Amino acid sequence: MSAYQHRPVLLIEAVDALNIRPDGKYLDGTFGRGGHSREILARLSKQGCLLSLDRDPEAVAAGKEELGEDSRCSVVQGDFADMERFVREWGVEEGLDGILLDIGVSSPQLDDPDRGFSFMGDGPLDMRMNPLQGVSAKEWLAEASERELTRVFREFGEERHARRIARSIVLARQKQRLESTGQLARLIEDTIGRREKNKHPATRCFQAIRIFINDELAQLAKGLEEAIKLLRPGGRLVVISFHSLEDRLVKRTIREAARPGQVRRNIPQHPDHVPLLKPIGRAIKPSETELSVNPRARSAVMRVAEKLG
Repeated sequence: MSAYQHRPVLLIEAVDALNIRPDGKYLDGTFGRGGHSREILARLSKQGCLLSLDRDPEAVAAGKEELGEDSRCSVVQGDFADMERFVREWGVEEGLDGILLDIGVSSPQLDDPDRGFSFMGDGPLDMRMNPLQGVSAKEWLAEASERELTRVFREFGEERHARRIARSIVLARQKQRLESTGQLARLIEDTIGRREKNKHPATRCFQAIRIFINDELAQLAKGLEEAIKLLRPGGRLVVISFHSLEDRLVKRTIREAARPGQVRRNIPQHPDHVPLLKPIGRAIKPSETELSVNPRARSAVMRVAEKLG
């Protein structure tokens, strides 16, 4: 389907962490190009099954083309934040044995200039996971106030120069509409210069816009909440994140769900407020061997938890 390839991060570590039962029921909430899904299927018997979700219609089309003949697997377009609805439609009532979430942008999305996620190739400012839904980055940048731009760059990109960059965007668009990733990247570089070694000055703002446009942190929080409800006792939750905002949210959610004796915000409550999850091991990062062949994995952090009975 696509000339752009994707190398799954922490492939064996993530699927090992799911502790696959051959006849189990699993959900891959971020299909991407199917690396993790294929490895899960390789460990399932004919009685096992897998539901794979993705917001991106291109990813879903690629998945259906490759795995459409496998009766154990269903590839569906949808957001993992709505996984409870999709699992119900899938017909699984007794709970899942494992849920995998690989958060962030896939290589095909980054490498295709037409998707507008990266400044490495000039393309339209889009950045939507689903290009058919929601407001594009170009549309938002044309209308957002200086105050909102500053907030987004600071909150989601942790950008120190948020206010200066926001002001530059507002002034620039009075003369010419921002249409391309190259335009925006050059504007940011002209505003703050190159200040960090081996990091383009537009990196943080592009990250912030993408997270905001796709409502990624809110979607992650809702997805984690639904995952905890859907797992059966002994089921595993495995989450791979790629920047500190995501990882902090995952870490905090697991910690709060593992803490007894108090009401936990935004997490389904057991009548006796007993722990819902048990953290499994420490955070896992890619090995030097993996980083040597996939440098994009360098910021990945994987956390694992098990549903308690």
